[in-house]
Amino acid sequence: MIGPTVPACDEGVIRAAARPLRCPEGSKRWVLAAAILGSSMAFIDTSVVNVALPAIQADLALPLSRAQWIVNAYMLMLGSLVLLGGSAGDRFGRRRVFAAGAVLFTAASIACGLAPGATALITARAIQGVGGALLIPSSLAIVSGAFPERERGRAIGSWAGASALTTALGPVLGGWLVDTWSWRAIFFVNVPIASVLLFLTFRHVPEGRSESEKAALDWPGALLATAGLGAIAYGLTSASGAGWMYPLVSVCLLAGVSLLGIFLWWEAHTVSPMMPLGLFRSGTFSGANTMTILLYFALGGALFFVPFDLVRIQHYPATLAGAAFLPFSLIMGGLSRWSGALIDRYGARRPLIIGPLIASAGFALLAVPGIGGSYWTTFFPAMVVLGFGMAVSVAPLTTTVMGAVEDSHAGIASGTNNAAARIAGMLAVAVLGTLAVGVFARTLDQRLTQLGTPPEIRQALQAEAPKLAEAEVPARVGAQRRSLQLALAESFVSSFRAITLVAASLALLSALCAWLTIHPSDKAGQSRP
Repeated sequence: MIGPTVPACDEGVIRAAARPLRCPEGSKRWVLAAAILGSSMAFIDTSVVNVALPAIQADLALPLSRAQWIVNAYMLMLGSLVLLGGSAGDRFGRRRVFAAGAVLFTAASIACGLAPGATALITARAIQGVGGALLIPSSLAIVSGAFPERERGRAIGSWAGASALTTALGPVLGGWLVDTWSWRAIFFVNVPIASVLLFLTFRHVPEGRSESEKAALDWPGALLATAGLGAIAYGLTSASGAGWMYPLVSVCLLAGVSLLGIFLWWEAHTVSPMMPLGLFRSGTFSGANTMTILLYFALGGALFFVPFDLVRIQHYPATLAGAAFLPFSLIMGGLSRWSGALIDRYGARRPLIIGPLIASAGFALLAVPGIGGSYWTTFFPAMVVLGFGMAVSVAPLTTTVMGAVEDSHAGIASGTNNAAARIAGMLAVAVLGTLAVGVFARTLDQRLTQLGTPPEIRQALQAEAPKLAEAEVPARVGAQRRSLQLALAESFVSSFRAITLVAASLALLSALCAWLTIHPSDKAGQSRP
């Protein structure tokens, strides 16, 4: 997802049938360390890049539509290929796929750091996403296979806790690197981490495969999903600058919807689908995944724009902008075990109604700050409430998804839910980016009318609207410069408020979805889809 996140324990990997890795007793802690490094490297990449994005946009002089793809390219490949990555580990060997993912991710990180322009950076980010899709599902599968059942819970708890800690600290480190060196440094830091990771992997991690290692990989499904989602994301992103009536926007959206339709047809007819549609016969499974899409769409869209507000409007250094997310990440990580126990006491339905309601209040609180003010009275309350709401929601949501299917479909169900969260975050950046540009342009036009701005300056400022927080007053303006700069800042605040209020509404819809669809006795996968 976009923004600081806490990695969830992939119960599908834990419960899926796997051959023991026969890991020597002395190597277990090193296996765990390798898995933590691998998952952390992939998990924190999005949040670190988000903090650096204002600096990247300014350095490369990018409009918002191009800056969005620095995030979306990674999320698109990760979300659409994570199911295939898990299957590849089962088929070809988890250590082999894990190591390949680390090498690919690191090579792409170096390419990101050396990228001369936006196109090269976006391409390298897409390759990073492919590497992440190999790393993430293999990471927990390696931990699950290396530890016997009596030790597995503690090992997975250590994995989740350490991954949560690194995820929380990632934006702070990224902000410090941006302030001290350059945004390029956030990508080069992956090189020493990967070196240690690969050493531990080849020295201590034994090979392991699933009992279903001969199952075919659904390459056509993966390609159709990637192409369809990519076309929709490109169309939505282009709409922010070109407008909805621009022919390329319509063509991309139509092509994306058509490709996703073909994907669904393929998944219904192929022998080894990466997303068996029969799972969605369960109302609880469908409802929980709908909740996931709504919540992570809201979270990904809102948190994408927070660093722009903090850095460009509130004038936080990048280090402090990264630290601003700490309450959110630490509350989610610290309460994840507690929130998982809520199901045992209250069932799934009640936490999945209350959690999104609290999260909705957190999103609404993000709409309160204007320009200026102390962090402790502006963004801190929102981060605390939002973190608590997501903490109450996430573990019960994951458990509900897993409980809605038979054990034989647990891995696919978990991967489907994981992919839904990431794809929702990607689409949120595109859709809400278009909304933000529209609100920004409309608000700016009103401010300029009030100021009586001359037509030529007005036209120049309106052309800056697609840059949002990076919009600048033309150099030739003298007398009105301060008031025009304030108009640009106020326009961004208005667009940010619109985004956070949309996010709050989506969280409310998620609570309504839980009330209507979550039923503990509903199970899918009792027969082969």
